[in-house]
Amino acid sequence: MRNVVRQELVARQLDEQIGARFPVGRRLRVLDVGLGQGTQALRLARVGHRVTGIESDAEMLAAARAALAAEPEGIRARVRLVEGDGRDTGVHFLPGSFDVVLCHGVLMYVDEPDGLLAGLARMLAPGGLLSLLVRNADALAMRPGLSGDWPTALTAFDTTAYTNRIGLEVRADRRADLTATLAGIGAPLHAWYGVRVFTDTVPDEAGLPPEAELTALLAAEERAGRTDPYRSVAALTHLCGVRG
Repeated sequence: MRNVVRQELVARQLDEQIGARFPVGRRLRVLDVGLGQGTQALRLARVGHRVTGIESDAEMLAAARAALAAEPEGIRARVRLVEGDGRDTGVHFLPGSFDVVLCHGVLMYVDEPDGLLAGLARMLAPGGLLSLLVRNADALAMRPGLSGDWPTALTAFDTTAYTNRIGLEVRADRRADLTATLAGIGAPLHAWYGVRVFTDTVPDEAGLPPEAELTALLAAEERAGRTDPYRSVAALTHLCGVRG
């Protein structure tokens, strides 16, 4: 359920930003950096956009290829998958090649993200949209605190490091820091949202609730993700910058 909430909220937020920036019906050039299993890439291809996905993890790339193979031919023709590191976009693509660049769930694995972000901004055409989904360092104490893990909660107030659910030592980002970085690379912050305000502590194995309950849950999460102060304590922050 946690992944469904994440993907659905990001999709709604991303569609809102795309709809506000580009004419209805325009076929966009989309780059998905660290596309994972390809959820957002395939969704955007299904509505007509041309999508390039770049992924360094062989297992994730294989899963994305398998998912793509199950799509109709017309959708497969709009998707290109590349094995590579998101920090090497300049090796694979020319500057200004894309209208939208996605980088979701990647920065937590990058020790020094500024170089990566600068490279992604260069991939954008003027007026292009950069979509970042990051772990919210300003709310790192929420998950352990709500779970009653008080030592971890206390430690989380003074760090951006944390152990994720698969046991990896990773890092979170503060919105103020990313706002400054986006301004510095010529893609200043245009809008931001919270993702998973109420459902971050749901167990990994939790299935989906009945349809009516899921609809209400997503509506509450969507409202919280755009409303202060709730969005500030979401597990994830979705930031959208616009290339000047």
